Amino acid sequence: MPDAEYPSAPFPPPSDPTATSLRVIVADDNPVVRAGLTALLSGREDITVVAEAADGREAYEATRTHRPDVVLLDVRMPGVDGISALPHLVRLAPVVMLTYSREPDIVEEALRRGAGGYLVHGEFTADQLVAAVRDIRGGKPHFTPTAAEALLAQLRQSGPANATANSRLLAPPNSSEKLSQVQPFVAQSSSYRSQAQLSTREAEIMDLIASGMNNQQIAATCFISEKTVKNHINRIFAKLHSTSRSEATAKWLGLG
Repeated sequence: MPDAEYPSAPFPPPSDPTATSLRVIVADDNPVVRAGLTALLSGREDITVVAEAADGREAYEATRTHRPDVVLLDVRMPGVDGISALPHLVRLAPVVMLTYSREPDIVEEALRRGAGGYLVHGEFTADQLVAAVRDIRGGKPHFTPTAAEALLAQLRQSGPANATANSRLLAPPNSSEKLSQVQPFVAQSSSYRSQAQLSTREAEIMDLIASGMNNQQIAATCFISEKTVKNHINRIFAKLHSTSRSEATAKWLGLG
């Protein structure tokens, strides 16, 4: 999908937190799903569904016109699908994937392209969906269990050998951060990990730090509070004899 088909537009200014209505666009090719989501969300006093879309092209045009606070986007749609439209939509508004697609590759690609969350149908209640929409508007990510497991599985798949790809998983689309030298240091990193004596949870969180996640994203992925994340990070830094995320990451990946 050539970029030229999608005129550039600046990201709208942040919504007024005192505003009474959170504006949402629902994009799904199934009219029954669209109607159900619209009815559910519109039943909340602080949420208004300003438009519906049946494919990525319609979602983009509606987003340009209405400048919503959040776009709910399906993955598989005829014509322009959600994954193809995603990098163009995130220039205009926060986007959360709301879909039946649970394949790890799809989850990873959605996050690489800027999705602020990934919700799989059947894994959340109506109240949880509403909470996710409200939180996505404020920059707090949400993942249902399947999406979170796919993300963690990819991070663990080959340990440090996959650090280069994983470090970009949640990085901004134009991020210049690279860990291209990770592969030559796999043995060194593995040795350091064995000496660091992190607990299973601490190692999991350190992997997420190395992937580029912030505390909010780690909390959402691990289903723990940000305070708990901070406590884990303090212990991790002590064990790695580090004073910053970059220093800890360098040691963890064998670059230090």
